[in-house]
Amino acid sequence: MSLPFAQRLQNVETSAIRELFKLLGKPGIISFAGGFPDSAMFDVAGIQSAVDEALAQEPGAALQYGATEGYGPLRAELARFMGDKGISCSPEGLIVTTGSQQALDLLAKVMIDAGDKVIVEGPTFLATIQCFRLYGAQVLSAPLDAQGVQVDRLEQLIVEHRPKLVYLIPTFGNPSGGLLSLERRRKVLALAARHQVLVVEDDPYGDLYFGAPPPPSLLALSTEVPGSRDWLAYCGSLSKVLSPGLRVGWLLAHPELLARATMCKQFSDAHTSTFAQATAARYLQAGRMPQTLAQVRSVYAERAQAMGQALRRELGEAVDFTQPEGGLFFWARLTGAGGKTRDASEFAKRAIEQGVAFVPGAPFYAADPDPASFRLSFATADVARIEEGVKRLAKALA
Repeated sequence: MSLPFAQRLQNVETSAIRELFKLLGKPGIISFAGGFPDSAMFDVAGIQSAVDEALAQEPGAALQYGATEGYGPLRAELARFMGDKGISCSPEGLIVTTGSQQALDLLAKVMIDAGDKVIVEGPTFLATIQCFRLYGAQVLSAPLDAQGVQVDRLEQLIVEHRPKLVYLIPTFGNPSGGLLSLERRRKVLALAARHQVLVVEDDPYGDLYFGAPPPPSLLALSTEVPGSRDWLAYCGSLSKVLSPGLRVGWLLAHPELLARATMCKQFSDAHTSTFAQATAARYLQAGRMPQTLAQVRSVYAERAQAMGQALRRELGEAVDFTQPEGGLFFWARLTGAGGKTRDASEFAKRAIEQGVAFVPGAPFYAADPDPASFRLSFATADVARIEEGVKRLAKALA
């Protein structure tokens, strides 16, 4: 059978990460491959209470069709949630999406024509590269360093290519774990205003900091840079801090962009699950989120510290990395010290044989992949499993 599939499917491939998961059925394997939170951290009691409250108070609204823009009480709670982050936003200034992934898809639908250029970080979230390419974009890459995206290089790319949009994960990015410095955040905002280019800020990890809070989001800082807010779109999510299964995200943007995104969402799913939205609204109204965040930060901070110490102890100079200050990930490079391999894909195969999994870094690049790079997630393994897993990595590298 040969169906006439859309030509745009030729621009994308199956996720290398999803394909890797097929190899993880081996008994006893320790996985550092996933990009998801630990299910043991979910506030099941709080979510159950929110479900009960939603069904008791507004069963019709929770179980019926709803507005495409989102469930009113949740939009109000999300506006307050954003206000706590220093972002002035009315409930009408955001729409609820089925995870932040849908927010990115809506932005691509609204903004990208075949052949358009977009700029992402190198490396960046793999699904974003795939999403933009699906709509025919030529995806360009701006390099990262220890302080986030290199703004001078980003501006060169903007001037040279006049992209439709720039996509950034400034705070504890996936896969880099990196944190864009305050100075560079201000420079990015100045670039957006000066060149009148849309900057998409994806912020699923910003609440997962381990010590002092990170610098304010680009959206929060936009009040300091005249003209920049109109050129920002912000994607938020409850997936990493409450539950991925609720599939609750949101999009803030200029009203004209938001209206077009809402129109496209009507064609996609009519609205995000009203039951999930009502549950999330009741959870936020109950005031449990600060306690939940405090617990999650503490657990992930301990695991990140344990992984960093284990990597230094077991792999030594054979691996180079920056200790993350938040989020879910380590981004590392094989140095080749001691004659050991610098090929992360080969290393990943050996690691599977030793009973531990991670993700090679090459798929996270839109161009010029670094074959020595790889991503480790500490989120779903306790300290003992992290230490054992890193010992297995050392055996695989030997």
